[in-house]
Amino acid sequence: MTINNTQVDTSPAVALFHSLADPTRLAIVQVLASGGARVRDLVEQLSLAQSTVSAHVACLRDCKLIEGRAVGRQTFYSLSRPELMETLAAAEGLLAATGYKVALCPHYGTAKDAGS
Repeated sequence: MTINNTQVDTSPAVALFHSLADPTRLAIVQVLASGGARVRDLVEQLSLAQSTVSAHVACLRDCKLIEGRAVGRQTFYSLSRPELMETLAAAEGLLAATGYKVALCPHYGTAKDAGS
């Protein structure tokens, strides 16, 4: 993307917001904001299949948004960057300030976005 004749790489920001765009990943982040949890704990709290939770945990871990700490044969996951919650709080503030009009965005949830 070019802004004021300067090439700007937006791909890192796109990757960040894409990683948080999935409802399951966002729910996992919100649970982990309260403290560490095992995949088993997340499965119980979110009422999702273990395979689904594991796949989304792996995605968030690969993105370096969460980290795992081994305790015996168990792994406890937690947020790796506390500023993630500040970002989500800022997003909530922005949504509230716009009256949650993002749902009216003509590109939100379209077939074009579904494949990206």
